[in-house]
Amino acid sequence: MKQVDKNILDLAVPSIVSNVTVPLLGLVDLAIVGHMGSEQYIAAIAVGSMIFNVIYWLFGFLRMGTSGMTSQALGRADHGSIKLLFRRSLSVALVIAGCFVVMQIPLRWLALTVIHPSEQIWPLASTYFNILIWGAPAMLGLYSLNGWFIGLQNTKIPMMVAIFQNVVNIVASLFFVFVLGMRIAGVALGTLVAQWSGFALALWMARRQFEGDEQLRRAEARAGDESVTWSSFFVVNRDIFLRTLCLVGVNLFFTSAGARQGDMMLAVNTLLMTFFTLFSYVMDGFAFAGEALSGKLYGAGDRVGLRHTIGRLFVWGMAMVVAFTTVYVVGGNSFLRLITNDERVIQASGEYFFWACMIPVAGMAAFVYDGIFIGLTATRGMLVSSFVATIAFFALFFLGIQRFAPNHVLWLSLIVYLLSRGLLQHVLIRKRIKI
Repeated sequence: MKQVDKNILDLAVPSIVSNVTVPLLGLVDLAIVGHMGSEQYIAAIAVGSMIFNVIYWLFGFLRMGTSGMTSQALGRADHGSIKLLFRRSLSVALVIAGCFVVMQIPLRWLALTVIHPSEQIWPLASTYFNILIWGAPAMLGLYSLNGWFIGLQNTKIPMMVAIFQNVVNIVASLFFVFVLGMRIAGVALGTLVAQWSGFALALWMARRQFEGDEQLRRAEARAGDESVTWSSFFVVNRDIFLRTLCLVGVNLFFTSAGARQGDMMLAVNTLLMTFFTLFSYVMDGFAFAGEALSGKLYGAGDRVGLRHTIGRLFVWGMAMVVAFTTVYVVGGNSFLRLITNDERVIQASGEYFFWACMIPVAGMAAFVYDGIFIGLTATRGMLVSSFVATIAFFALFFLGIQRFAPNHVLWLSLIVYLLSRGLLQHVLIRKRIKI
């Protein structure tokens, strides 16, 4: 195997494992409350999880910005900047999390008002929120630490932390719920313990990184290094934050537009979007590899190596497109039956199934380029491409809905959104590094 391919897989595979384990935190909670004897507990967990998923997704820039800047510093052999980025990213994460904790009462009211659960669900969801809000410092801190480790070309530590979190979550939640009888509070407390345990493990791993690297331990930031100033740090993270807002807007609108067509269409779209979720777990792994490798090569000024690595990333991306498309076309219906035994939903999904099979072809480039753009800290290009693609999504939907079946137009808009992101990023990257 070529060294570049080995480097890509060494970074991508642990990241894929990490991505697959992350949803297990929520699934464990759902599995436990599913045995409490009331659907209200399930609904409360769903509402609470939705709130924190949106919050943490919006602040994903803490991981991505840190990853790109750290990998470039590594490429420059600038250990002082690596050390500075560790402190700076972690400090920003804890300040933001502190604001969430301080503002938890109005934040809880706003979130529950927007979601508007029933009177029975509101107090249960509030209990879940009141406990898990204290996990914000751990979760946002983990974002920074994971980004730092990825920037150092190490995705194995985030993988180990993710697996450890899930083990702790299972044990703690089962203990609090079934031994102490704490019910919804026990589920939340188990997750909280898992979050802080994962953060503590990551901090310990970071300490070992410092102790094992003499240059890193003794290094100081270079005077006048423009790549790690506060202004550059915030510009990179601001662009990623705004780009994430575009992604969140498209995803929330997709769900809401399906819901407005009735419960059946909402169920169909939710079912088919699992194809997108599965593909994203794998492609995010290659995106993380792109962040680490492209940032290091760009920081080292190795444009030839950078172009070659980008080419190999796309070779692996195309291999994933072929693999996933084949699996979806051949076994997609069987997969749907694993998720649900409701024949009405499965039959209704058939009309829109081909859209789900187009997701790998449409979305691969956007995933790969996202990683490359983060590694190059070309975050303005990410923002511009996402903004233009978002406009295309909404324009196509509102123009097409006047003439064609709403759900077909919704899926077409999503496919165009994914395609346009990748195409725009391709144009922008050619100008930046002249591929």
